[in-house]
Amino acid sequence: MSFSLQVKDELVKIEQKNTCCKKSLLYGMALFSKKFSFASVIFQSQNLKTAELFMDLLKELCSVSGELKCSPAGRIYTVEVKNPVYASRIMSYFGHEKSETSLRINFSNFICDECQNAFIRGAFLACGAVSSPEKDYHLEFSVAFLNLSKSLVTALTELELQPKTTMRKGYYVIYFKDSETIEDCLYIMGAGRSMFDMMNVKIVKQIRNSANRRANCETANIEKTVAAASPQIEAIIKIKKKKGLDFLSDGLREMAEIRFENPDASLGELAEMFDPPISRSGVNHRLSRLVQIAKDL
Repeated sequence: MSFSLQVKDELVKIEQKNTCCKKSLLYGMALFSKKFSFASVIFQSQNLKTAELFMDLLKELCSVSGELKCSPAGRIYTVEVKNPVYASRIMSYFGHEKSETSLRINFSNFICDECQNAFIRGAFLACGAVSSPEKDYHLEFSVAFLNLSKSLVTALTELELQPKTTMRKGYYVIYFKDSETIEDCLYIMGAGRSMFDMMNVKIVKQIRNSANRRANCETANIEKTVAAASPQIEAIIKIKKKKGLDFLSDGLREMAEIRFENPDASLGELAEMFDPPISRSGVNHRLSRLVQIAKDL
């Protein structure tokens, strides 16, 4: 199951007790359905339970029975109300009139503090989608009409969400890309479990990215150390072949032996190997002297 279907499955299972919130939920589903007019009302979903919820709410609140159909492939469930008498009953129930020139949200349908949350839940069930947090952070509502999309932006903004908008394939897309805003939207809609799932995925990704950054940093440091050590090792080998290490002073001979035995050690690590330890600058000075001696041979 995709993360988007998981969210919708969670939303469908929420038990709405207040009649006003049930009305707001149905309103969101109907208003953003495939068709919402005085001629007909058509709702579509990939989730059978979502289609059944729409039918149940229509029956309970509007005394209208929709016809449920399934696509030949079994992927799309459609609830149709094609009788204009019953479609008009649904439109009038939500306070819409035939004289309206375009669809907008009728905010007078929201009675209690939770109604607008239920409405957003219904809108998401009708036209929403959310990407898996494993891949990307993206939640969107795809709306067919401009004024209706503007109304939805207003509704989301009133809930302290700040959506962005774009056009895609003739639809007005209202979307969020910020992970925290998506989490807030999921919480507002009632998808608390999915919100926590998303937060957990984000934490794992952050830990993984942090570990990768540390590993990359350590790899870069090792490569830098090896690159610096290479001419030093070559110099020590040249001195051993041409003069022998006894040719060197005690301090330089000890430095040559320690570096030769620890080619991947950093300057700080080499400094700690002396007894007593010396400074990093002392190590760097001695290694530079060894390289210069080798050049002069």
